[in-house]
Amino acid sequence: MATEQPHIERVGPPASSEDFLPDVARTYSDRQRIFLLYFVGALVDLVVLGLFDQYSEHVYVDTFTTLVLASIVLQLLLKATIAVEHWVASHFKGKVGAGWKTLRFFCAWLVLFGSKFVILEALSIAFSEDVQFHGWLHGIVWLIIVVVTMVIVEELIVRFYRRLR
Repeated sequence: MATEQPHIERVGPPASSEDFLPDVARTYSDRQRIFLLYFVGALVDLVVLGLFDQYSEHVYVDTFTTLVLASIVLQLLLKATIAVEHWVASHFKGKVGAGWKTLRFFCAWLVLFGSKFVILEALSIAFSEDVQFHGWLHGIVWLIIVVVTMVIVEELIVRFYRRLR
């Protein structure tokens, strides 16, 4: 006795020719790529921050919900920091000489290092006692360790992804 398969009606926009192509042949919009970049970055931040919370007495996050929200805030602030650093570096474009190169490096370092204080204060304002970094210099050292770890892990994941071709 054969069983009849139920008819499943397609919900959403009508099928396009792209729906029948393998995923490799699809084209993605810039908005989709940016979303994926931020989404993966926030997940990396979530995992790294969660591991530091679990295995270090210098990082404290109250709940998983706070961990998720803090990861999103961190991702947005880190991307904003990189955008500001690129904007500052663009002022030195076309300038030649060791002095300009040194000044560009110093300004980039200043933005990247100074942003950690902004990030720490933003986390403090947004999450009060629910997200804390303890240790030397009111926790700034551990925040830097966590952020550097996040950036390194993101870079490793991107490099791994690119090798999957």
